Amino acid sequence: MLSPDQIQFYRTQGYLGVEAVFSPAEVAELRRVTDEFVEKSRAVTASDGVFDLEPSHTPAQPRLRRLKSPTKQHVVYRQALTHPKLLAIVSQLIGPNLTFNGDKLNFKLADVGSPVEWHQDWAFYPHTNDDLLAVGIAMDDSTLENGCLMVIPGSHLGPVLDHHQNGHFIGAVTEPDFRAAGAIPIQLKAGGVSIHHVRTLHGSAPNRSSRARRLLLYQYVAADAWPLVPFDKPWETYVNSLLQGTTTNRPRVTNVPVQLPLPPAPHGGSIYENQRGLKHTIFGGQPEKM
Repeated sequence: MLSPDQIQFYRTQGYLGVEAVFSPAEVAELRRVTDEFVEKSRAVTASDGVFDLEPSHTPAQPRLRRLKSPTKQHVVYRQALTHPKLLAIVSQLIGPNLTFNGDKLNFKLADVGSPVEWHQDWAFYPHTNDDLLAVGIAMDDSTLENGCLMVIPGSHLGPVLDHHQNGHFIGAVTEPDFRAAGAIPIQLKAGGVSIHHVRTLHGSAPNRSSRARRLLLYQYVAADAWPLVPFDKPWETYVNSLLQGTTTNRPRVTNVPVQLPLPPAPHGGSIYENQRGLKHTIFGGQPEKM
């Protein structure tokens, strides 16, 4: 459980790092299953509905960039999503009634991990209120050298920056005067978790080390927050996403800034694909292209 000081820190700074949420045995099991998917990716030659590949991926040297929707791929990832310690922590921050609206496993393999340029998750999926957060489970020690998550403290209390280029959503901040001032790394030991508010500015640099950095990401949502860009079969999808507590058909509407992620990105799919063609980058060099 979080302490009052940790909760207050999250409220004011928009992020947290919490160590030792997952045991060494639980981390080992996540790694084992993840290694199995890396092996399976040897048979894949292009990104698909499961595997997002680095451009340098080959059958002889498999290089994953992302495993898509891991909770649909293996029960171990689903168990991590509903881990009692994790749900207890999230409940302290956004309440006991919880749904989730996305999950992914991001790889930053040694010396090749692609960057993720600065963005706010809110730009991708605005809701009727902003009681949403993302949890990142560190499967490896996460350091500045191997591309750990970077955040800008307090940015969740500020504006939603423009994520459009040439009139289309591009999945990264495009404000001409944005410089990521005051950014800090969330460095963790394996088994720790990062937590960031849906409006917190964040990103990650390439992996410039010889050590992999795998981060399992879950997006948790207060059950009374409803998306402003509807999904297919709204009620059924919402009910199926419930993790604990009760559903409601009375969304809580608060005064939150919104810019819809429309018109859609020219390159659909993952954030790596959305950010293709981004004219100005912060993390040094253009994100790798498919």
